[in-house]
Amino acid sequence: MATLESRLTDLLEPAVEALGFELWGLEFVRAGKHSTLRLYIDSPDGVNIDDCAEASRQVSAVMDVEDPISSEYYLEVSSPGMERPLLKPHHYEMYVGHVIAVKTRLPQFGQRKFQGTLKAVDNGMAVVETAKHEVELMIDNVDKANLVAKF
Repeated sequence: MATLESRLTDLLEPAVEALGFELWGLEFVRAGKHSTLRLYIDSPDGVNIDDCAEASRQVSAVMDVEDPISSEYYLEVSSPGMERPLLKPHHYEMYVGHVIAVKTRLPQFGQRKFQGTLKAVDNGMAVVETAKHEVELMIDNVDKANLVAKF
């Protein structure tokens, strides 16, 4: 799946950037006829529903021409939001000092879920200070990571 997501990123990033947005990331969630291609777009001024609709139209046109996904799917375009997912290594670097939640693919230190302050990022490792101790997590082993919103 990572290969498909990489191909989709290469295909769709220029179309999204042409509209003045950053392609924060994308996910393709396979579920038969209910598969979903989810794109997250962002800009320094944020994004609103009209921005998402405009990006959706542009992405739909590219997808119709290129047809990189042979099965049926739903297209969703949204802002990454307050609890934005950390999908690329530079996203981790941007949020050093913030609280994040991480779920790893394989257990590390006997567990798969971690929450704490992101202290550092170096050589593909994220250092997270949890309530109990500081852990070094391999970014390549991360299944899902996102910011934890403060209210």
